[in-house]
Amino acid sequence: MRSSVSTLLSTALLLAVPVSLRAGQPALPRTACPAFGPGEVAARVISLSGQVYVLHDSQPFALNVGDAVQAKQVIVSEGDGNAVFCVSDGSSFEVFPNSEVVFRDNPGTWRDLLDVLVGKIRVQIEKLGGPNPNRVQTPTATISVRGTIFDVTVDDEERTTEVTVEEGSVAVRHKLLPSSDKIVNQGESLKVYADQPLAQSRIDKGALAERILRAMADAARVAITTPRTSGGNGGSGGPIDCPACNGDHGGGTPPPSTPPPAH
Repeated sequence: MRSSVSTLLSTALLLAVPVSLRAGQPALPRTACPAFGPGEVAARVISLSGQVYVLHDSQPFALNVGDAVQAKQVIVSEGDGNAVFCVSDGSSFEVFPNSEVVFRDNPGTWRDLLDVLVGKIRVQIEKLGGPNPNRVQTPTATISVRGTIFDVTVDDEERTTEVTVEEGSVAVRHKLLPSSDKIVNQGESLKVYADQPLAQSRIDKGALAERILRAMADAARVAITTPRTSGGNGGSGGPIDCPACNGDHGGGTPPPSTPPPAH
């Protein structure tokens, strides 16, 4: 049995490398990015699974495919919550489980796309025939992009920001300490520490490939060793609270399914 597992794991790893650089995570099914009105700056949900909310006046409202998130609103994903959003220029971003993100927190400049407070996102910036400057902010870093695909992971306990580039390149600057930009290219990763100068942070040139191999190996091991169970794919059987949204860990009123229009 052990030799069979090893063989299947090895096969999975060999097949995984040329297929994708998306860290071994299956992409959510997406609907097409809808048309936006003139001057509309919302982000629209094009794919969603699990529990994902938007905070409106500090109250959580469950998001559904097609819903819009307005500037300065906070997106919260709980448990297995995962959602993909698109914006008017065709760019998209994915919010992974247990994350908290602010959409366009600085309306004074639309270059600031997201503020990642905690958790993980993946961003794909459309080039639009040329550079398309956007920025992603975290508590410890500013990531500037011009047309690329990259991941940002914020660990609030370690006070770190990890940037991994799948395609193109990004410029990373320390947000708390004086620093010049550090360029992270395709296949590279950089971790920014709150109390460490950026010059001391080393770019890992093999982090992305290593992460893919590890994730694919884990997925293959789970598929082999986990017995199948029957059951439907329905949602939860009762009311859903959002402790991450309001700090309430007791029973409460479940969030409405659709956020109210922005005022």
